[in-house]
This record gives sequence, structure tokens and C-alpha cells, in this order.
Amino acid sequence: MQHIIAYIKPHKLDKVSLVLHRIEGLTGMTVTHVKGCGRGNLPIEAESHLRDLVPHVKIEIFCRDSLTETIVTAIRENAHTGLKGDGKIYICPAMDAIRISNGERGEAAV
Repeated sequence: MQHIIAYIKPHKLDKVSLVLHRIEGLTGMTVTHVKGCGRGNLPIEAESHLRDLVPHVKIEIFCRDSLTETIVTAIRENAHTGLKGDGKIYICPAMDAIRISNGERGEAAV
């Protein structure tokens, strides 16, 4: 199981979301509106910190190992603008999943 975390530009969410919904076997995703800055945009003064944070969308997906590359490719290709600050994708192993309603564990719970 994998945990995919992607930070993309907000105006790309609809396009990325539509493509992800077409992936057979994808069981869901969570979308959060966040603000942050990259290496080139780190604020120097504490007062400017909030002013310099850029809006992004965070997408989190837990998936079977076999879907990881399909999902990552879909996000990368559809979130790409060619401009600086397009975002990042992180892939982390997920140790376990538990469905609260019935106690199911592992990939079956995803």
C-alpha cells in the first residue's frame, strides 16, 4: 500500500480530479486547500510569513502498490503548467489500513 501526497496549483484541481476519477481501482482521495512556500519563497521576516504563503491544493490518496505509477503519472501530467511552483508529489509506504465500520485491514480496507 502507498500513500501519495501531491501539492498542486488550485486551478489544476478540476483537471487532475477528473483524470483520477477515471482510474479503475482508485478508491478515493482527500483534497485540502493549503498555503505554503517553496525553497525560493521562504520569508525572511516573520511579519511577511503569512503574506508570502502561496495557495495550493493538497491531494492525499492511499492505494494499492499496482496503482501507484498510474496515479502519479496522472497527477504529474495534468497538474503540469511548465511554470515554477507547479508542485510536488510524495510517495510514502502505508503500513496498514483499518476500516472502522467492520475492522477490515490492509489493502481490502483501502
